[in-house]
Amino acid sequence: MNGPLLQVEGLTKVFTSRKRSGLFGKAKGGVRAVDEVSFSVAPGETLALVGESGCGKSTTGRLLLRLIEPTAGRVLFQGRDIASADAGEMHRIRKHLQIIFQDPYGSLSPRRKVVDIIAEPLEAQGLLAGTAQKRDRIAELLTRVGLPPDVMDRYPREFSGGQRQRIGIARAIGLDPAFIVADEPVSALDVSVQAQIVNLLQDLQEAQGLSYLFISHDLRVVRHIAHRVAVMYLGRIVEEGPKERIFSTPHHPYSQALLSAAPEPGAGKRNRRIILQGDVPSPSAIPTGCSFRTRCPLAQPVCAAERPPLREVAPGQNAACHFAAPNPLRPAEAAAVPAS
Repeated sequence: MNGPLLQVEGLTKVFTSRKRSGLFGKAKGGVRAVDEVSFSVAPGETLALVGESGCGKSTTGRLLLRLIEPTAGRVLFQGRDIASADAGEMHRIRKHLQIIFQDPYGSLSPRRKVVDIIAEPLEAQGLLAGTAQKRDRIAELLTRVGLPPDVMDRYPREFSGGQRQRIGIARAIGLDPAFIVADEPVSALDVSVQAQIVNLLQDLQEAQGLSYLFISHDLRVVRHIAHRVAVMYLGRIVEEGPKERIFSTPHHPYSQALLSAAPEPGAGKRNRRIILQGDVPSPSAIPTGCSFRTRCPLAQPVCAAERPPLREVAPGQNAACHFAAPNPLRPAEAAAVPAS
């Protein structure tokens, strides 16, 4: 197909507080968890969404699949706005959009056998006719994710974390989706198992032409799997572009600090660590203008008055900063940001 598989435009989610201003008053306050986020994902592409815990990454992933409802914005899948689709149309669309959850222990029902766990979405879409077809299809999916078919009658408690995540992946690919949200899919696993799961996801992408939104805080994994990277801070995308440019020459001060903490591949290579001042503000009290200004060493009065838009700072690379400038992350050139 021409154009992006998935297009996100101004996606916003506000969780309103249950506290009220009076006995009969309206809900008071709220948390702006996702704030006018826009990006696209091409067929067969992996876009990594990175940032600190609590920045809105997982909420964004769930909004894309309408596991939670957006407050505003559009999510276009193959040109159709799924945010406005009715229940019947959403049921048909769901076979193309799947998710791999972070916790391989909590995402699988302990009371159901593997065959029933993997078959559940297939049965919901009416794609299985009889027990024989069901078992044949589950055997095929287990083989595809590197598990022997004869484990289908076992329960999740009988598997290791990596094996459980393979079961979760088998469930996600069962409907032959086009797009998968992978929400921290390896963060709960040992490092050696992480590499196996990442390689499996890449193999499946190549074989089936899958597109991923890969949510992670582990920049080592992102460097390995992503084609493009979007950096999120307090619910907003502050920089996005090709993986090579984001890792080698980030332009936004937050991206520079985040990436300076990532280990450099190769013996003897180490970035000069950039230390940020202050703490992350509460999502219920996001600063005016640039949300990063309270921690940014480049902040000026304009940063409080005007919210910087995402603008092109290099070919294919965008940053939301009034004073965006390249900072090659190499020991001889990267300057440390002084702490307050």
